[in-house]
This record gives sequence, structure tokens and C-alpha cells, in this order.
Amino acid sequence: MPEEKSFRSGEMRGGSPEHNLTVVNREQVVVSGVAAVASFDDQEIVLETELGSLTIRGEELHIKQLDLDSGRFAVDGLVNALIYTGRTGRQASRGRNRGGLLDRLLR
Repeated sequence: MPEEKSFRSGEMRGGSPEHNLTVVNREQVVVSGVAAVASFDDQEIVLETELGSLTIRGEELHIKQLDLDSGRFAVDGLVNALIYTGRTGRQASRGRNRGGLLDRLLR
């Protein structure tokens, strides 16, 4: 019988980092797979996640939880925008493969 494995936030599952994002009524955001907090104030928080940078913009943002050992982060406030920048892992390799195929076809 195969052994079942459980994965905590930030651990690898099938070769991909575990990263989850939950938004509750635009008033609370919970993120897993957080590696670092790059910057923060009451209107903008920039997180480095397992899959790139995540910017949270809003009003009266207050960090409620930060545990970098487990990769968990939570913030309260009015959330106006969630913006990902940078691509890593599976997304980056997909982009390279498409460009590579297109380059070969156009030669």
C-alpha cells in the first residue's frame, strides 16, 4: 500500500511549491508559501512567495500573522488589489517553452 504524505505550506508537492491565497470579504487575506516580507505599510504590503512577488494594496492594512518558518501570513483591512509579479517554477518553464517553439517555427 502506498504511503500517504502530507505537505505543509512551502513544501514541494509533485515538484511544485505549495502556495495558497484566501480572501475573505475583501477584509482578510491569508497566504501560505511566504518566504519574506519585502516591505509594508498601512496601504501596501509586498511579499516574496514561493511563486513570485505578491503585492497587497488596500486601506488600513494590519499584519495579523507572520510565521516565516511555516510560510503563513495573514492581514486584515480593506483589500483593493492583489498583484503578482515575476514568474517562477511551472509558469516560467511554460513561457520559455512557448517562446522556444515559436522561435524554432520562425527560423
